[in-house]
Amino acid sequence: MSEPQLPVQAGERIGLFGGSFDPVHEGHRHVADLAMKHLKLDKIVWLVTPGNPLKDTTWLPLAERMAGAEAVIDPKTMIVSDIEARLGTRPTIDLLKRLKVIHPDVHFVWVMGSDNLESFPRWRAWREITALVPICVIARPGFEHADETSEFARVYPNARLPLERADELATTTPPAWVWIPGPLNPASSTAIRAAKGVK
Repeated sequence: MSEPQLPVQAGERIGLFGGSFDPVHEGHRHVADLAMKHLKLDKIVWLVTPGNPLKDTTWLPLAERMAGAEAVIDPKTMIVSDIEARLGTRPTIDLLKRLKVIHPDVHFVWVMGSDNLESFPRWRAWREITALVPICVIARPGFEHADETSEFARVYPNARLPLERADELATTTPPAWVWIPGPLNPASSTAIRAAKGVK
C-alpha cells in the first residue's frame, strides 16, 4: 500500500495550517486568507488533527470537523486533509518529518495563530520544528504582542523576516519566521464552545 500523500506538486509553496478546528469558525479562514495573501502561497492545507494533547476539551468527531472546514475554505486554493490520522503521526514534529520525506521538493510553511505561539514551547521538539520548516504567525486578539513577549520570539529574534519580505518565507532556509499583525478577527473556538456550554 502506498503512503498517504497531499495533493501538492514539486516546487509549490504550501502552507500547513494545523488545528483541531473544534469547531471551525471565520477566524480560521481569516488566518488562512492572510497567510495566502502575504506569503504568496500556491495552496494552504488545513490539517485537521485527530486530537490535541495540549487541549482538555470535548471533541467533535473528526469527520464532523473535516466537514466544517470544507464548508468554509476557498476550494480553489485550500485543501482540508486528515493525513495526520491516516499516517498515524503524533506529535506535530513527527507529521512534519514524514511530510518532508513524502514531498521532498515542496516548500512547506507552518501557519499558526499567535495564541498558539504563546504555547509553542510546550510542543514536543518545538526547536526541531523551527529548524525544519519556516513559520508564519498571524496575530490573534489577546495575543497581539506575542511577537515580542513569547519565548519563541525571544529565542529566535534574528530569524524573523520583516513583513515586507513575507513572500520570501516559503523559500527561506529555517529557522525563519514572519509576523502578520492583522487585521484581527475576534472569532474563537473556545468562545463558541463556551456559548454552547461545552468545555
